Amino acid sequence: MALKATICKATLNIADMDRHYYADHHLTLAQHPSETDERMMVRLLAFAINASDTLEFTRGLSTDDEPELWQKSLSDEIELWIDLGLPDEDRIRKACNRAREVILYTYGDRAFPVWWDKHRGKLERFGNLQVIHLPGEPVEAFAKLADRSMGFQVTIQEGEVTFSNDNSLASITPEPQLTIS
Repeated sequence: MALKATICKATLNIADMDRHYYADHHLTLAQHPSETDERMMVRLLAFAINASDTLEFTRGLSTDDEPELWQKSLSDEIELWIDLGLPDEDRIRKACNRAREVILYTYGDRAFPVWWDKHRGKLERFGNLQVIHLPGEPVEAFAKLADRSMGFQVTIQEGEVTFSNDNSLASITPEPQLTIS
């Protein structure tokens, strides 16, 4: 019998001073049985950083031709494709061909430098790609906040993202590696 996804609920009260975006989002995340708390919280973090009324989670790990998050236009064109981890160059190329803008959030301090050295030259040719690295220790702190029911005040100011609730606080400053020119 196949394991089922764990359903997690998250409420984000977002105050993004950098983009002047202020909104509440009530989200449902399906945590795949093979997905770690760290990865699920990176998905939630990516949502908070790019939040909009039309940004949504996809089927994620269970499908190869969709990102973790996307934002589509009314005509069903992909405006924003958000992926996580250290994908191969083919996946990134396909994403850049299908979407107007692609953001890749990398994490994992040990594997990232090797992956970046291998792929950097190939990735620089994509004018609609941003690669943003999330440092290891803060990502681990975010993973400790994972729960089946979560509520966070999210503050984004001068590039720093802070998640807080009654019991905990975790902050991270994403590190741009490659930005759209």
